[in-house]
Amino acid sequence: MMKENEKIVLDIHDKPSPATWLTLSFQHLFAMFGATILVPFLVKMDPAVALISSGVGTLIFLLITKFQVPAYLGSSFAFIAPLMAAQTGGGPGAAMVGSMFAGAVYALVALIIKGTGHRWILRLMPPVVVGPVIIVIGLSLAGTAVGMATNNPAGEYSLLHFSAALITLAVTIICSIYFKGFFNLIPVLIGIFTGYLYALAIGIVDFSKVAQARWLQAPNFTIPFVDYQPQFSWQILLLMAPVALVTLSEHIGHQMVLSNVVGRDLVQKPGLHRSIMGDGLATFAAALIGGPPNTTYGENIGVLAITRVYSVFVLGGAAVLAITFGFIGKISALISSIPTPVMGGVSILLFGIIASSGLRMLIDSQIDLGDKRNLIISSVILVIGIGGAVIKIGQNFELHGMALAAIIGVILNMVLPGNEPDAESKVENETEKKSAVS
Repeated sequence: MMKENEKIVLDIHDKPSPATWLTLSFQHLFAMFGATILVPFLVKMDPAVALISSGVGTLIFLLITKFQVPAYLGSSFAFIAPLMAAQTGGGPGAAMVGSMFAGAVYALVALIIKGTGHRWILRLMPPVVVGPVIIVIGLSLAGTAVGMATNNPAGEYSLLHFSAALITLAVTIICSIYFKGFFNLIPVLIGIFTGYLYALAIGIVDFSKVAQARWLQAPNFTIPFVDYQPQFSWQILLLMAPVALVTLSEHIGHQMVLSNVVGRDLVQKPGLHRSIMGDGLATFAAALIGGPPNTTYGENIGVLAITRVYSVFVLGGAAVLAITFGFIGKISALISSIPTPVMGGVSILLFGIIASSGLRMLIDSQIDLGDKRNLIISSVILVIGIGGAVIKIGQNFELHGMALAAIIGVILNMVLPGNEPDAESKVENETEKKSAVS
């Protein structure tokens, strides 16, 4: 828990003065901004919708947790590959239905945890399973990041465009290593801003949509029964649901870290079932308007730790600002004008960090890969996930890539000798370590 000599600046239910409130809320907005708009950029969704859905999702989360958990929810990186696959197979509507499935999985797990406790999910998804799956999440997107960084709009290699990616990547790395304090929390935002200026200097930025956009403008929402007819699909369910199990493990890790930061056991009160339900309803709400699935953001937990400002009013203010920005057409168009190579440069680092965080989980959890059981589970997950293995039955049933790898990993963990009940406490302790996946 928090050290006694660390003075709380604003506690969870403290309300700051209006000027301070606005400043602190903007700080959280900046911390989540770069990662939140990157996800819709990659999966061809409207970044403005992602901003709105993150704000709405955060307000839902705060409400469900009885305003006792200071957390911000943004776009989840874990769902990028499944969303792309869903869009390829069935268009934007299929991706949104898949996100609804993910939200429903969260809600179902929350109800089960309320009745049975949370240890069972830690045994179902221990570090030896979650770590390799997280590695798969990062590495399966490596080709996408490199393609974005090196290609021009026509899909052809361009050294000019690649230079924008390299500048963006270099600045982001420099900020991460050498900057201190608040600026150390927003290296992605600084990298994108610098890369954008460089792209502007070399003439690869198109301002036409910015000029055409109105100041107040409704984003491109994707509404069920208006823009598409929702249809149940086993393929989409099996594509998205296993990823939800992985992000649930991440969610538990975030709540334990957040408990240490604020000096309260948030897993017990208001309860893990409430935070998971809030996350699930936020994801479901995002799907209803065409936004990507949401997840609690480690970046904003970092802001809480540094500033020692834990006020839920500040997090709620950041959510309101995000919703407001989503309806300002000029800002939305400006975000959309960011050249693909700039986002590609950031993606090279972020996707690599995701993969490395999976490796870090294995190391921090002291997973012995000299043990044949651990070696087999991690090896099978990595090859099936990165190799893109597929199970097809008939025309409508398909299970592939990360989803298949996660399911096989869970099965191997449950059936191979060595999954003793007395390992529960060790698994729970290791889950307290901070997850770097957003």
